[in-house]
Amino acid sequence: MSQFFLALSMTMIAGLSTLIGWLISIVPISSGEKGEGRRKKFLAFSLGLSAGVMVYISFMELMPSALGLISPLYGDGSKVDDIIVSLAFFGGIGLCALIDRLVPSEENPHEIAHEKKLKKVGVATAIAITIHNFPEGIATFVTSFQDSSLAMAIAVAIAIHNIPEGIAVSMPIYQATGSRKKAFSYTLISGLAEPLGAVLAFSILMPFISPMLLGCTYAAVSGIMVFISFDELLPAAHEFGEHHISILGLVSGMAVMAFSLILL
Repeated sequence: MSQFFLALSMTMIAGLSTLIGWLISIVPISSGEKGEGRRKKFLAFSLGLSAGVMVYISFMELMPSALGLISPLYGDGSKVDDIIVSLAFFGGIGLCALIDRLVPSEENPHEIAHEKKLKKVGVATAIAITIHNFPEGIATFVTSFQDSSLAMAIAVAIAIHNIPEGIAVSMPIYQATGSRKKAFSYTLISGLAEPLGAVLAFSILMPFISPMLLGCTYAAVSGIMVFISFDELLPAAHEFGEHHISILGLVSGMAVMAFSLILL
């Protein structure tokens, strides 16, 4: 049961980190060109940081863990494990690509680069991110439940990733209504989708968890993270016109995860 509460806590941390995005979106920034420049630099860095965290943990932690779970099922010298992990990885990428294809860009939860676009999406963005966070919560919970040493790493990765999403939810609502409470409510609901997914995972999916399923989940989550990083976060960061700052954020995110994984 203690493992359950650990996994649920990690999922709560990851999900409710969207509220950091809410806090950022309502903090006043000095007006004028100087204030706008600071805001662009901050968002470019944070988006790059999120990408760096997710790319590093995908290739340095999740993919090796996936192979570690599946390889013993086939013995030494077999390439079946590599094929399965690779298929799951690209399956995760394909799933994200399909979602991006089906969801209009104005309602896509990662399209947060331009403030004018955010004002138009409003509640639709909150709904889209809530739906997006639900399976993310399942992945976080299952990973944390099976491997406590990996729990904090995956929670931090998804938490940092969720901060820009929190901004995407709260900023348009706050700008449209002028109400911090309404912006907070929508952001909170979108974040709670992750622990809700965790409860579903524990109550329904846990009996079906196996090394094969868990390994494929790790690999698929890796693919999802890599796709989001290269297709959404980094291009969005570059659109702020702060290329070097976004790359600094990318490298910083990798460094943060490297040291955090060493310390775990």
